[in-house]
Amino acid sequence: MFTKFEKKSARVKGLSFHPKRPWILASLLNGDIQLWDYQMGTLIDKFENEHDGPVRGIDFHKQQPLFVSGGDDYKIKVWNYNLKRCLFTLLGHLDYIRTTFFHHTCPWILSASDDCTIRIWNWQSRTQVCLLNGHNHYVMCAQFHPSEDLVVSASLDQTVRVWDISSLKKEYPSPGAVEYTLRGNSGPDLFVPSGPVVKYVLEGHDCGVNWAAFHPSLPLIVSGADDRQVKIWRMNESMAWVLDTCCGHYDNVSSVVFYPHQELILSVSEDKSIRVWDMAKKVAVQTFRNDHHGCFWVITAHPNLNLFAVGHDNGMLVFKLERERPAYAVYGNMLYYVKDHFLRRLNFNTSKDTSIMQLRSGSKFPVFNMSYNHAENAVLLCTRATTPEGSIYDLYSIPKESDSQNPNTSQGQRSSGLTAVWVTGNRFAVLDHMQSLLIKNLRNEIVKMVPVPGCKEIFYAGMGSLLLLRDVDGIKLFDVQQKCSLATVKIANVKYVVWSADSSHVALLAEHNIMICNRKLKSLCNIHEKIRVKSGAWDESGVFIYTTSNHIKYALTSGDHGIIKTLDLTIYVTRVTGNSVYCLDRECRPCILKIDPTEYRFKLALVNRKHEEVLHMVRNAELVGQSIIAYLQKKGYPDVALHFVKDEKTRFSLALECGNIEVALEAAKTLSECGCWERLGEAALLQGHYQVVEMCYKKTKNYNKLTLLYLITGNLAKLRKIMKEGNIRKDMSGHYQAALCLGDVSERVRILKDCGQKSLAYLTAATHGMDEEAEALKETFDLEKETLPDVDSNAQLLQPPPPINPMNTNWPLRKVSKGFFEGDITVKGKAGQMAADLNIDSPGEGWGDDMELQDEDNYMDAKDGFEVEVGVVKEEGRGWEVVEDLDLPPELDIPAII
Repeated sequence: MFTKFEKKSARVKGLSFHPKRPWILASLLNGDIQLWDYQMGTLIDKFENEHDGPVRGIDFHKQQPLFVSGGDDYKIKVWNYNLKRCLFTLLGHLDYIRTTFFHHTCPWILSASDDCTIRIWNWQSRTQVCLLNGHNHYVMCAQFHPSEDLVVSASLDQTVRVWDISSLKKEYPSPGAVEYTLRGNSGPDLFVPSGPVVKYVLEGHDCGVNWAAFHPSLPLIVSGADDRQVKIWRMNESMAWVLDTCCGHYDNVSSVVFYPHQELILSVSEDKSIRVWDMAKKVAVQTFRNDHHGCFWVITAHPNLNLFAVGHDNGMLVFKLERERPAYAVYGNMLYYVKDHFLRRLNFNTSKDTSIMQLRSGSKFPVFNMSYNHAENAVLLCTRATTPEGSIYDLYSIPKESDSQNPNTSQGQRSSGLTAVWVTGNRFAVLDHMQSLLIKNLRNEIVKMVPVPGCKEIFYAGMGSLLLLRDVDGIKLFDVQQKCSLATVKIANVKYVVWSADSSHVALLAEHNIMICNRKLKSLCNIHEKIRVKSGAWDESGVFIYTTSNHIKYALTSGDHGIIKTLDLTIYVTRVTGNSVYCLDRECRPCILKIDPTEYRFKLALVNRKHEEVLHMVRNAELVGQSIIAYLQKKGYPDVALHFVKDEKTRFSLALECGNIEVALEAAKTLSECGCWERLGEAALLQGHYQVVEMCYKKTKNYNKLTLLYLITGNLAKLRKIMKEGNIRKDMSGHYQAALCLGDVSERVRILKDCGQKSLAYLTAATHGMDEEAEALKETFDLEKETLPDVDSNAQLLQPPPPINPMNTNWPLRKVSKGFFEGDITVKGKAGQMAADLNIDSPGEGWGDDMELQDEDNYMDAKDGFEVEVGVVKEEGRGWEVVEDLDLPPELDIPAII
């Protein structure tokens, strides 16, 4: 019994599996209803404050997004889990409601109550269909037959009753049967009873019966009672009788169910145990007990999967009864696997699947794992029992020629041992229950014994004398010949080991972890998964492809990982080639799934610096999505991410991050947001893009910065415009500042006079030799009330010097290191590429007479990730002369450009 999911909570009184999704409903003694995802181990929803008191009955509808609950408040409630609310309440019972179940086809609900009645309700019309009277004590359980018109009920009156409800379908037809009823004879049938009738009363228990259930396909009923017995009943058309009794529980049996996938019965009891009964032998074949869980109250089996759930005093558990992972081994183009006591071989190239050998019988446990030896064409099949002493392995030699219609039967050589794996071509190692490593030959004879204290499992480590040993601390690489450990890595509870084709890397698979190591067990990355890891295989490019319960995923040795495909059913990967994943399902059926490997190949190319491959994928636009963009940003490739982005905001941010002012400008124009223009202005100023900076300041109406920009570039004409606009805007501060930068004294005097600053206006005029204006201002002073300021005779004129070389174009641009991708992806033509390489901006549309360069300026460039100095140039006549010609790549032929 393998625990798949466990949750602590208040006492669980009812459980129900969803037929299609990995969900389970739990109804609790405290009145809550919880909806859990048992694969993810997460609480999906919680339904509270609707029932007053414990909720005992709970059931999912098979097709609709509904579930029904029944509680100690005498209420039946129907819920829609998509809407997350109760739709309506059915009232009628007069005591606690023990169970509630949906009918598999009709719109009916069946409820059992302590008021000694069973009721059937129509959940569509929200009315009671009928009342089943007959029990004279609490009715603890009532269930519909999965295919026939029958109901079984269990009561504390020590009886199990079977009811025939076939007459209800005529009286209350389903919507699809209305037309048939109208066409047929509508007269009463005198020989058909008017309502449900008791077909059988099963008496045999000595105490009250707590549970009864139908077999999904056979005419059998199972019941559990306070007499600590589990009884199997058989029925036919005329009678029903006790077939067998299973004894073993030593307290009340709370719930019992037929296991739909095997001939087994599962029961839970207040003796704090779960028991599994063999229907043929009528004995308990397995018992699960844990005092921490307390008493068990309810058990239910999944209708389709190998799962069952139990509710106890402190929560619930989800189990599966047996290991479903098929035993298989891959060598070259061949897959060897075990199915139905046969060893089969699948050719990956031809898809030919043949049965090559019938295996020896005698073990009731499935094959745990397989180890294949291509040199001797032999296999080791290990079978793991419940105890280490009962575990065995079989050594088989595969026949060279086999008839698929009549495969050879081989008895093999069987011995005890936990695990057996091949070490060399003619030697294999066996881990026995005494924690010793036995080296055996092909005749199954011991040739060496090596004690390995603390070893829990052994794994293949490549042909030679090496093995991987698992202990409580992790995995160690062990040399059998030298009897010493060569390397150790810490990872808990490794279950599977998968080597790459060249044995350069190994993936260690634990329940929720994957560790990828090199040949010497040096850890390269560690990946944690919330859902259980199931299997894995290496593809030809060195990427590890693995599966969880519901996904196919990938992992790179660098640690990058992600989802490739979502799965409906669990599969086990055997081989990955191109975009094909070869796998086995839980029924051991080979299948091929198609995947899209673009994402992980793209990341692998980036990690391995295969720039041409990355460039090809970018140009063909094979990748999109925010995850790729975020990945490229994280890895330092914003220039590559820029070419995937459709969202303008993201595009703008990426362009600024990689210094692409042109793309950022296009995005800013589209967005037209003040914040974007501010950020673009700051970035453009750092790079020296004068015209972009000017545009950004105009867009944000930042006249102070615009004034400073025109001042430092010597653009006096535009500075005068700023001064005039300041006057129009009534911005006296900006107006005065522009006049000060221009050295316009008369304008400054006028501004001060308009502001009422007569003293400052008089001083400005007098200091700068404007005698007439100063005298005119002097006359406006009332000398009796106002003081005329004294003019400093030593004052010097404040006049800004005229610009030597006014600048209307970009100043020498700041060098921006460009990588391989930015240089190659944005190619628009040879001339445009050269312009981008040289980082030269021009006010015109292209190269020619409009190009202006500063004398003796240095220009830098970055090509293929390295920086080169293009050259030092000086003006000579009408053209340009290269003063220093550097050793440059052919594509940067500077003399040709000049």
